[in-house]
Amino acid sequence: MTALVIVPAVLLPARRRWPVPVLAGCVAIYGVAASAGTLAPGVVIASSAAVFHVANRMDRRTTFAVTSVAVVATAVLSLLAAIQSVADPRALQFSVTIAFAAAAGDATRSRREYLLAIIERAERAEQTRESEARRRVTEERLRIARDLHDVVAHQISVISLNAGVASSALQTRPDRAQQALGVIRGAARTVLTEIGDLLRVLRTEDDDPATGAATAPQPGMRRLDQLVAGFTRAGLNVSLRTEGDLSVVSGAVDVVAYRVVQEGLTNAHKHGAEHRAHVLIEVDADRIRVVVTNPVSGRSSDDRPEVPVPSSGHGLVGLRERVASVRGVVETGLSPGGYRLAATLPLPKEDPR
Repeated sequence: MTALVIVPAVLLPARRRWPVPVLAGCVAIYGVAASAGTLAPGVVIASSAAVFHVANRMDRRTTFAVTSVAVVATAVLSLLAAIQSVADPRALQFSVTIAFAAAAGDATRSRREYLLAIIERAERAEQTRESEARRRVTEERLRIARDLHDVVAHQISVISLNAGVASSALQTRPDRAQQALGVIRGAARTVLTEIGDLLRVLRTEDDDPATGAATAPQPGMRRLDQLVAGFTRAGLNVSLRTEGDLSVVSGAVDVVAYRVVQEGLTNAHKHGAEHRAHVLIEVDADRIRVVVTNPVSGRSSDDRPEVPVPSSGHGLVGLRERVASVRGVVETGLSPGGYRLAATLPLPKEDPR
């Protein structure tokens, strides 16, 4: 009988690698002891340790099947021992002990899996938060780049062109040079003011008007006449035609439409010919269409519209992003009248309530 107590102790260290065979060996040893008419509590304890490891390392279905076999076998073998001697109440306790060990092992496994799931969700949430932060930083950087281009590009082009005019006319036409220098001074003041407003907005920590830190209002079609007048003073002859009611244009679409006109006239001023441009604005019930055209150097009115036009740089890239943000469409290219920039922007639908 001493050997029957020692053998399970020898088998138990192998339960981590072979949990089910070790459990089967312990139950078999218990059966040998039961056939000799002896109930061996030490063997039952070893069986409980083995079944705990089975439940801790295997899935619930496998644990239930293995535990059921072990509990039934222990109960049957205990009855075999009781037949050969006086009935021992410990027979039922042995089966309950094995079942309890299986339940404890399954609970340990479930808690471990629960903690792992929590850690995994936390890590995934952290990664998602970092990705969202990176996305927001990228969007904010692009927005700042677009705003900076819109603020600076036109005025710098005006300064550059009029500086060339002043330089060439300084000796022959002083009045023309004086006029160009006046335009340069006005453009410089404007760009410094607008950059100051942009920097003030970027330094703002909140948008609470009570703190005096509210963001500056975005330009819209209500300032269209001022925009055209500014280009006219800079030497660009702008022909403006409006069809429809501009008062129905509001919100983000209003800002984007204004930026389309600004970008088109800026490009016409910098790259166009004959110092003139035409702006057509059409407002329908569900959309606004902005078309800016200007002559191009070295091209006649018979140029084919399908001829590709090289990219105009960051201005058009930022403009496409702005138009896409309101689900609009931008078209650029050569037309029979020169270069053409057209944008179609859908108007937000009114709430029927």
